[in-house]
Amino acid sequence: MSLDLCPPAQAERVLDGEALQSNPAVAAPGYGSKLARSRYGAPSLPQWCVWVEPAAGMEADRWERRWLQGMDAALASWAKLLPIVRVEDPQRAHVRVERRRPPLRQLPGGWRASNGRSLLQVLEVTRAGRTLLEPRVTVLVSPGLRASSLRATALHELGHAFGLWGHSDNPADAMAPVQGSSPVLEPSADDRLTLEWIRRQPTGFGQPPPPEPPVDDA
Repeated sequence: MSLDLCPPAQAERVLDGEALQSNPAVAAPGYGSKLARSRYGAPSLPQWCVWVEPAAGMEADRWERRWLQGMDAALASWAKLLPIVRVEDPQRAHVRVERRRPPLRQLPGGWRASNGRSLLQVLEVTRAGRTLLEPRVTVLVSPGLRASSLRATALHELGHAFGLWGHSDNPADAMAPVQGSSPVLEPSADDRLTLEWIRRQPTGFGQPPPPEPPVDDA
C-alpha cells in the first residue's frame, strides 16, 4: 500500500488575525533578512502539495493552454529546489493556483492593478486523522499576459507561496517586485540561497498546533 503524500483535508479551521510581520534584522544569505514571518515562524513546509486550476472544458482553448504551460514551467523551476507534489483535488493542496486577475490593491497613492497575487491563511487542518498547523496559499495569476510575463509572474507568486514572503532589491531575482528589461524565468542564485535558508529555519508549520491559552473567567 503506497503512502498518500497529500491526504485530503477532513476538517479545517482558519486562525483569524494571523498576519505576517517584518522580521528583526538578522544575518541571512540572499535577501533572507527582508522576509516576513507569522508568530508561528516561517510559513514553510518540508513538502508542498499544489493544485493548479484546470481548463474549464474537456479541452483547453489556446489561452488556457498558454496559462497552463506557464504554470507548469514555473512549478518545474521551483521543483528543482524543493519537493512539490501536484494534486487534482484542491482539498489535498497547501497551494491553490487560480486563473483569474487579482483584485485591485489600495495603496497610499490610489488603487493599483497587478498581474499576480499570493494570499496567505494560517489554518489548523486535520488530514489522515492528524491535526497540523498549515499555511494555505491562494495564488492568483492573470490569464491575460504574454507568455514570458505570465511565466515570470507565476514564478514570483509561487516563490511567495513556498515561503519567500518578501522581496529582493535586485531586479535579476525572481522575487524582485520590479524586474529588468527581460522577465526572470528561473530562480537566481540569491533566490536559491534565500529559499534554502528559510527552509532551515525553525517553524511550527507542519506540526501539531500549540495549545490555546486558558480562558480568563475573571
